[in-house]
Amino acid sequence: MPLTATPATRPRIRFDRNELAGAFGDLGTDLPLLIGIIAASGVDSAGVLIMFGLMQVFSGLWYGMPMPVQPLKAFAALVIAQKIPGRVIFGGGLAIGVSMLVLSVSGLIDGLARLVPKPVIRGIQFGLALQLATLALKEYVPADGLPGYALAAAAFLVTAVLLGNRRWPAALFVLALGVGYGLLFKLDLATAHRAVGLHLPGWQVPTWENVKYGAILLALPQIPLSLGNSVLATKQVVEDYFPERPLTVRQISFTYGLMNLVNPFLGGFPVCHGSGGMVGHYTFGGRTGGSVVLYGLLFLTLGLVFSQGFQQVVQIFPLPVLGVLLLFEALSLATLLRDVSGARSELLLALLVGLLCSGLPYGYLIGLVVGTSLYYAMQRGWVGLGK
Repeated sequence: MPLTATPATRPRIRFDRNELAGAFGDLGTDLPLLIGIIAASGVDSAGVLIMFGLMQVFSGLWYGMPMPVQPLKAFAALVIAQKIPGRVIFGGGLAIGVSMLVLSVSGLIDGLARLVPKPVIRGIQFGLALQLATLALKEYVPADGLPGYALAAAAFLVTAVLLGNRRWPAALFVLALGVGYGLLFKLDLATAHRAVGLHLPGWQVPTWENVKYGAILLALPQIPLSLGNSVLATKQVVEDYFPERPLTVRQISFTYGLMNLVNPFLGGFPVCHGSGGMVGHYTFGGRTGGSVVLYGLLFLTLGLVFSQGFQQVVQIFPLPVLGVLLLFEALSLATLLRDVSGARSELLLALLVGLLCSGLPYGYLIGLVVGTSLYYAMQRGWVGLGK
């Protein structure tokens, strides 16, 4: 009788239907951001997509668990809002790569990890859950009008029934539903044909001015979010899902920095790890690095073969389906609050931090500082949030 895989014997890399389903757990976050970045900045889509795919493959092989990479969110929001050109993006990416590598190699990141308590980390994750759920419900689900609502309802029902089913992974059925809808109602064969062709990334060399301007304009607003969500919260998710495979914040920040020392020179957009991405992959079936490698191969294919028509080609996939995937990722993140729900004061602190993170400009910095300060004030009896 074959042995059932336990956490201790779980392979580092596996390719099966569950890993394939998990590979799409973060698509709803990444795809719209990448489309917006390429459209706003005018950067070469081949470089962005190919490097994004390569970083996924690197992360999946390095960690051997569903540890995807994501575009830097604060970075991306500024690029899209202000239409920042590629040379500044690449300079800012290099700046944040050096910063994270210094924090890792020097050990300063370890001191920060010891300082920030678990209720604050759970609050940061809850804030991200609120943002993802808002994005899903306000922008993605209503995107196609009445047919989109019907499609989202069908996708939600399928996911609710099959979520956690290892034999029939929910994400594969939801994706099939979305692809079928797109092929029937949105496919433009002429556009798809024009998009096909082999393309490779070009070499980029950021100047000192690019690095300096990118550091001030883009890297500084990103660092608080990265420290909270990409490093501290991601480490907590690893502890939650893979207790037999402990990672340190130094290891996570090291690969974060390393990726962004490579990306800028080949036209890649700056990336990070993220607790939401890992939760998304895990929620839909990913248990090894295989889900992240498969996810990376998707973007490698798009970059190498379809990059020149990327914005048009991906429009065939309906946003309401991405919204459902994003909503379940948000729900999974929100449920992580359960391990601080036993103490009323810790739960209230986590909820407060989440509201600050999701609702304010520079909310992740404010939530991190205010939440940590309140926690230690509560420990000393200076303030109280209930028992």
